[in-house]
Amino acid sequence: MASGSILVTGGAGYVGTHTVVELLDAGYDVIVMDNLHNASMESIKGVEEITGKTVATYSVDLLDKDGLRDLFKKHKIYCVMHFAGLKAVGESCQKPLMYYKNNIAGTVNLLEVMKEFGVYNMIFSSSTTVYGSPKYLPIDEKHPVGGCTNPYGKTKYFIEEILTDLCTAEKEWNVVLLRYFNPVGAHISGKIGEDPKGIPNNLMPYISQVAVGRLKELTVHGNDYDTPDGTGVRDYIHVVDLAQGHVAALKRLEKGCGCKVYNLGTGKGYSVIEIAKAFEKGSGKPIPYKIAGRRAGDIASCYADAKLAQEELGWTAKLDLARMCEDMWRWQSNNPTGFRKDS
Repeated sequence: MASGSILVTGGAGYVGTHTVVELLDAGYDVIVMDNLHNASMESIKGVEEITGKTVATYSVDLLDKDGLRDLFKKHKIYCVMHFAGLKAVGESCQKPLMYYKNNIAGTVNLLEVMKEFGVYNMIFSSSTTVYGSPKYLPIDEKHPVGGCTNPYGKTKYFIEEILTDLCTAEKEWNVVLLRYFNPVGAHISGKIGEDPKGIPNNLMPYISQVAVGRLKELTVHGNDYDTPDGTGVRDYIHVVDLAQGHVAALKRLEKGCGCKVYNLGTGKGYSVIEIAKAFEKGSGKPIPYKIAGRRAGDIASCYADAKLAQEELGWTAKLDLARMCEDMWRWQSNNPTGFRKDS
């Protein structure tokens, strides 16, 4: 077991909160840091209700280096799980400078402060966007990276390169890069889930807001892709499976690993229309949709080969699409306006 706390940056966000639950349930001491740009402290209350444990939480921005130092002075940190970052593909195409500054400069700040305090362990929340347009499917970890189709993906790729170079130059570092596919669903309790501010950029929260009546209809971006029904195909992974993958990666890191890369996905691809139909079944609600043009930066199909994570981490995704939809609907129907109860 780790000799110190696990600092979770972006720990009040969607994947962050679910990972904090799994870390606490596994017996780790956890500290959450989040600037609340796309999150709410209400989510931490949900984590505490689920686990029965109190979580030390700090509102700190990665670009605030003094704030980072103050946090590291207060706690003995063993490892950083780094989720914090802007993540909307479309927005990144419109505001690339904002993404490069926040995601890359923020990460460099974090790494410099970690080094100052002798913390050399990191698990990085990366993304399959680093693969760009797939050269082959399913995508394994040997697939070429760097041909990213949008600035968001490039920030993930550049950060991976920074971390790889760091591990090469300074052997005390242990870093696990987790490239994950599309997290969906919610904790079975319905107390935490995905709660994007504004109109959702990701498919499942958009569909769930249509089902609950917050949005009129689903906009399907492109129906002329080279896929069975013309709509984009993605590998959707239940967020609880994903969170458990982070705990498995931490156990691997505790043994000393240098720099390791793992895909976290199910290996199955579902189209936008298939997801909408599955959600209709899971929620009992109609999901009307309209077809619009393709969205900048999107690709036709993307799904994982996750055998390496199974072989080296002992991890595999267990929860199926029906469960993803059921759990997402439980969260959304219990919390129709998300964590903002009055809106």
